[in-house]
Amino acid sequence: MLVIPGKSGTLCDGPTRRELLRAGSISLFGLSLPHFFQWQKAQAAPSRLEGAKGFGSARSVIMIFLQGGPSHLDIWDPKPDAPSNIRGEFKPIPTKVPGIQLSEHMPMLAAEVKRYTLIRSMSYTPSGLFNHTAAIYQMLTGYPPDRVSPSGQLEPPSPADFPTAGSHISKLMPPKEPVLPFVEMPRPLQESNVIGKGGAAGFLGKAYDPYRLYQDPNKPIKLEDLTLRKEVPPERLKDRLELLKGINQSMPDLEKALKDYAIDEYYAKAFDLVLSGKARDAFDLSKEPDKLRERYGRKTFGQSLLLARRLIEAGTRFVQVNWPAVANGNPEVDAFDTHAANFGPLKNLHCPVLDRGLSAVIEDMDQRGLLKETLVVAVGEFGRSPRMGVSTSGNTNSPDGRDHWPYCYTALITGAGSPGGRLYGESDATGSSPKENPVHPNDLLATVYYALGIDPDMEVRNHLNQPRELVKGKSLSLW
Repeated sequence: MLVIPGKSGTLCDGPTRRELLRAGSISLFGLSLPHFFQWQKAQAAPSRLEGAKGFGSARSVIMIFLQGGPSHLDIWDPKPDAPSNIRGEFKPIPTKVPGIQLSEHMPMLAAEVKRYTLIRSMSYTPSGLFNHTAAIYQMLTGYPPDRVSPSGQLEPPSPADFPTAGSHISKLMPPKEPVLPFVEMPRPLQESNVIGKGGAAGFLGKAYDPYRLYQDPNKPIKLEDLTLRKEVPPERLKDRLELLKGINQSMPDLEKALKDYAIDEYYAKAFDLVLSGKARDAFDLSKEPDKLRERYGRKTFGQSLLLARRLIEAGTRFVQVNWPAVANGNPEVDAFDTHAANFGPLKNLHCPVLDRGLSAVIEDMDQRGLLKETLVVAVGEFGRSPRMGVSTSGNTNSPDGRDHWPYCYTALITGAGSPGGRLYGESDATGSSPKENPVHPNDLLATVYYALGIDPDMEVRNHLNQPRELVKGKSLSLW
């Protein structure tokens, strides 16, 4: 079933997602769902970046978050000439581009290399950021957390948190169609009992939280929140909208007093979201051919990526697909967190599922022409330690396990007019640190904003009305 964390009710920072989308429960004056659509119109002066190469080349984003920290050495950046306790058990294979090699367990992505760029110099020096929640928060918000426990974990999500990138984008670039602006699936970001940190709207308010589809798309999807209750037919909901418009037009004083809830174009969008059925139809994977579904892989991850493509096709701005695992989980079952065992899980589970799903969404979107205006990013919160069996974060590691390593790792990026078949940056001989062009997580986020035509240096106001940069990073020269 669809799970939306949090209690029912309207909070000081906005209504909850369940109330925003439960159309069958709209009150006479409909003050919950429309509030979700009170986005600010972009009336700012033209950006200083207007006309710059690649600026505004993207209409939408798919963020593939490989939660748990995948090993760059054993997937993206093999080091066959390194000592055995660094290079590991896997052999490299050539790709379609001379000089670029991948792990032997990534043959499908090796065949697609001309469509994407590998950033092999992702790097940051942590300040208490060795564990997952803190690293996830920085990766997705562009800001370090204020408080980090000695274990490296954070407090639960707070209204004072810096917003995740998808929330900023859904506010700054609301979709023109009656679709969901920001969707996160198929499970929340999580480490131990800290759930959703770095994945919420924070000080923007709950109206800009993602629509959280915490289900397995490889199974039938239930969408009660996007479906009218049987006792509320479309005609009745339309009548309510017309009544609200009449009240608004005939009572200007009330309109002024309730400015935040004025009946305007956003009410129409709120009702259209439910009445049009477009958002609901985008979740219907049964409309896809079986052959294509098999190409993506009949796993949670693969079907989530196929669903992401359908949402982008429908007009959603930002889709975040989290690797369907929990940090500190069992690597033999699901988690990239390979302290206890690295090579078996990667060979038998992680690499085959990642290789099939990621290559499929890149190929499929390119063939449909969607990649021209969609930026696709695949990245985790950090990589894995070059030396096996050592502790770099206080964790216990098996002789073939790898610990957390934020000092050097790899991201994949494609689409929005960026050329493929390239390497951006380079790691040293052991994959321990960048050899050239180090890329901070903030730089990667700045590149996402830049591609969407959003100035990464623009000012935002936090919960204390203090000015902050959208992200303290510099866009990469990918175009």
